[in-house]
Amino acid sequence: MQYDINNIKKELDDLAVLKHDRAQSGMSSAFHRVFSLLPVLFHFHHPALPGYVSEDTPLGIAYYQPPKEIIDQLKKDFDFNHSNNINYADISALYSMGSTCSIGQSTTSDLDIWICIENNLSTTQKQALIKKCRLIEVWAEELGVKLTLFVVDVDRFINQHHECLMGENCGSAQHILLLEEFYRSANLLAGKRLLWFAVPSDFTVNNVTYPTYEKCVQALVVSNIIKREEWIDFGPLTGLSAEEYFGASLWQLYKSIDSPFKAVLKTLLLEAYSSIYPKNRPIAFEMRECIQKGEIHAHNYLDSYSMLLDRISNYLIEIRDFQRLELVRHCFYLKVNEKLSHNCDSPSWRRAVLNEFVQQWGWHESLLAKLDASKTWKIEQVREIHEILLHTMMTGYRNLLNFGRRNNLDSLISPQDLAILTRKLYASFEVLPGKISTLKLSISDNLQEDVLTFIHVKEDRINRAGWYVYNQSPTLNSIVGHQYLEYSKYLVKLVGWCYFNGLISDSTQFHYYDGDDRDNQKITKLIKDLKDYFPIEVPSATEEQLYGPCEIRHLAIILNLENDPTINLELEDEISTNVLNYGKQELSLVSSIDLLYRNSWNEIRVLHFSGSLCVLEAIKALLNRMHKDADLPNSVEIFCYSNQLSNEIKSQMKKLMYDCVDLRLSTTKNNFTQVKPLRIDGASWYLFFERFGVSYHQFESAIDFYGAVSNNKVQGRPLNILDESNELPKEIDSVAYEGIIQFFFEDTVNGFDLYILNEHNQIEIYRNCNGTKENMVKDINDFYVLSDDRFTFTTSSSVNFNLPQFYQITYNDSGKREIFLLN
Repeated sequence: MQYDINNIKKELDDLAVLKHDRAQSGMSSAFHRVFSLLPVLFHFHHPALPGYVSEDTPLGIAYYQPPKEIIDQLKKDFDFNHSNNINYADISALYSMGSTCSIGQSTTSDLDIWICIENNLSTTQKQALIKKCRLIEVWAEELGVKLTLFVVDVDRFINQHHECLMGENCGSAQHILLLEEFYRSANLLAGKRLLWFAVPSDFTVNNVTYPTYEKCVQALVVSNIIKREEWIDFGPLTGLSAEEYFGASLWQLYKSIDSPFKAVLKTLLLEAYSSIYPKNRPIAFEMRECIQKGEIHAHNYLDSYSMLLDRISNYLIEIRDFQRLELVRHCFYLKVNEKLSHNCDSPSWRRAVLNEFVQQWGWHESLLAKLDASKTWKIEQVREIHEILLHTMMTGYRNLLNFGRRNNLDSLISPQDLAILTRKLYASFEVLPGKISTLKLSISDNLQEDVLTFIHVKEDRINRAGWYVYNQSPTLNSIVGHQYLEYSKYLVKLVGWCYFNGLISDSTQFHYYDGDDRDNQKITKLIKDLKDYFPIEVPSATEEQLYGPCEIRHLAIILNLENDPTINLELEDEISTNVLNYGKQELSLVSSIDLLYRNSWNEIRVLHFSGSLCVLEAIKALLNRMHKDADLPNSVEIFCYSNQLSNEIKSQMKKLMYDCVDLRLSTTKNNFTQVKPLRIDGASWYLFFERFGVSYHQFESAIDFYGAVSNNKVQGRPLNILDESNELPKEIDSVAYEGIIQFFFEDTVNGFDLYILNEHNQIEIYRNCNGTKENMVKDINDFYVLSDDRFTFTTSSSVNFNLPQFYQITYNDSGKREIFLLN
């Protein structure tokens, strides 16, 4: 390769002019104004101009002379008269980066600009320059242009400072790769050229090959090939480690959750890069070679997005992953947004390039029409591409983990950030039976349906029993032959899926068909309640929330939607009005409960309970989702759809739920076990509130109750582990024996305290127990003897079949504790 520095300068200058023109092609007048004025706003600093801070704010861009038309525009727009020449330069260069100037730029694209400096500013001056950037961003925003300005010191990359550059928590995940993206997409707006493009890729100058980038630069200076002060140097693209590939890929996966179309291309590019690791061959190297060879016309004049597409496509073809290849092409087409199926009076250069790609891919008009209509897609089309995107991201995630294993490395991302990423991935995309999947694609403007019909299929039919929703009228001709939109075993989950995915509008007509019963009232009321209570759009979960334990935020308790025992109920005025034990027949008037909630990770979950024990099951399931330090939900609402006594049922269930939540959270704080008795459907039940869980049991006598204390040990109920809030008598340590359950009694003024060590020496404490110790010992022993036959069916190796041991804690004359074995 013939090396000529003058040719390289010309190639860089010609490319800058071409990209500058391409950046403004097809853009709004506001974009033109901002884009053209940016250099001069940083070259000058005056109260009449946007971004003025103070007199000592840095100004002046190296080697920049504002064109006459720009000076005239300043006079016209801001009444600013340029009187004195700027003889010094605090700013080395202005560069745009990202999709700007490329085929990937659209009218909705952000404008990212690097304000490049070279260690010549004080901390105060840097802060003033950053403040000026914020003010200019506000000025641009008022014109309708999304502008982000970054003050970037060459020291960041040369000395490998890892502060976050992009205004997000990327940490040190992207360093050299961020610089590679800059070199690949940078376009000079004003100031110095990038030295990296002038350095020979083989570090050879005048037939001498130098060992490092820095020594090669020094040779270029010594040989008078370049003047060091004419160039800005961010350093080489060496030192790309497996750790950085891993960390940067994780970061792109994280961003892909909220912006999948934008990030999937970058994610796959990093996968393509890492597939040939440790060979280091990013696109920027290819771009530099073309510039030094005088071939800037290659790859659509070194269009960064076109080169990105080529690299990804070649990689996917090589590994024969044609499904992801097709997705990449779809993403690229939607990103360019030229709508080739529509006629255009003045075709843009982007349209011409995209048309060449489409012809190479062999796409038909029908596919173009489908993609061009993406803003009007309904749920079927959006879900189809959502599934492909999900597959792509999960495939990328697995490939990334395999890359990490192959290279025996840990991510540069901290364990905490890794936990946050993984949790966000699975909170967004994991499919669970009780989870409502929401499609996180901002691809269509309107998923609303005119008609939704909910149909219930009973057991013993050909189709699965449960609920189906159609976007058709409930007539035989409309339903037969049409694919249902979604299925769920329970109605609340299906209605919730429609609501949270935006299928329901104020004008949507609902039809509800359950066997021979046609009744739209319940579902219409449910949807109104959901609209009033649950917002669809909420702020994204913070990193702090994702790292912490999952907590319920907004909870709806939905009663008797599917099963309503009050339909044919005969009201009884003189009998008990307890809705869980109503009338002479002691009937429970709650036969179905649905818990619909949004948690702190922004998942939407549904739990369904039906039958005589649905209240107990719902309370247990709900409270066991509240951990020790959980905050109360932001809001709790109860909706009742009973035909009769709806207000009474709602009121009593609300009080019960609030009481149980209070008991649960107070139990976790004081470490006591508390018991709440309930009479339900003619039977006596007890809710046990313990530190690590809630359970319910049916007891008819004290013997049953005390027997349950041991029973719970064998069944593995969560144990109330001792913590600092309770003092365990240290004398117990002398007789603690792993492999057997041990009971310790200590007399108190109000009865006795009971300490129970299980077979793993985990402790549970009961305070101020009533009754006699003798009866309790007998009852527990009887329970073990009588129940021993069922232990033979367990597969748990942790259960020990020896009878428990019992001890009495007493005090001697000196006031010290002593322990005796009870016979």
